Amino acid sequence: METPDNATPTGIAAKDWATASAEPQYRAAVIDLLGALAYGELAAFERLAEDAKLAPTLADKAELAKMASAEFHHFERLRDRLAAVDAEPTAAMEPFAKALDDFHRLTAPSDWLEGLVKAYVGDSIASDFYREVAARLDSDTRGLVLSVLDDTGHGNFAVEKVRAAIDADPRVGGRLALWARRLMGEALSQAQRVVAERDALSTMLVGGVADGFDLAEVGRMFSRITEAHTKRMAALGLAA
Repeated sequence: METPDNATPTGIAAKDWATASAEPQYRAAVIDLLGALAYGELAAFERLAEDAKLAPTLADKAELAKMASAEFHHFERLRDRLAAVDAEPTAAMEPFAKALDDFHRLTAPSDWLEGLVKAYVGDSIASDFYREVAARLDSDTRGLVLSVLDDTGHGNFAVEKVRAAIDADPRVGGRLALWARRLMGEALSQAQRVVAERDALSTMLVGGVADGFDLAEVGRMFSRITEAHTKRMAALGLAA
């Protein structure tokens, strides 16, 4: 549900962690969410470090290394938060490792440009999803989630490099557009799989934990994520 910036939070969103976590199912859902986010950030660090090997210039390699460092810092914050709420970080991340590893295995880029598009499109889809969920979280958890979703600079970097490549060779655009559509499909498939396998998370999304999303709102949420994806594709100079 889209909420005006100046709207007064209600329900769980109006509570802090100490109050909201008294509900066991809500606490379980948040630990799942933080575990998924933490593993996602760790995987992003690994991927960016690996992609740096494909960078065509030393400056590009340094830029990706800086972004990888930022992703690892985000991971550390999430790991520390899990420990602070008495959740074992590795155990919280473990349920999400296979789905994310499968996604990265199925979408391994074949070159530098595919890696840039993957980071920009794939990471942004995940970030959009987590931002939607964050609107219904307690104030402490919401603040942490939104802060670790801050852009590391990869978005502008990817747009600049991809558009320059298309300008230099317009044929590149068709190949990357097909690649981005494949990424979108795989990302949504893996997200649905993760949610379906985690009862606390799925209950929070479709209703049943305080003021969670209802089914109609889930549909609208995915429509907004798809719309944002279309806008990013346009920014890259690609057809959605």
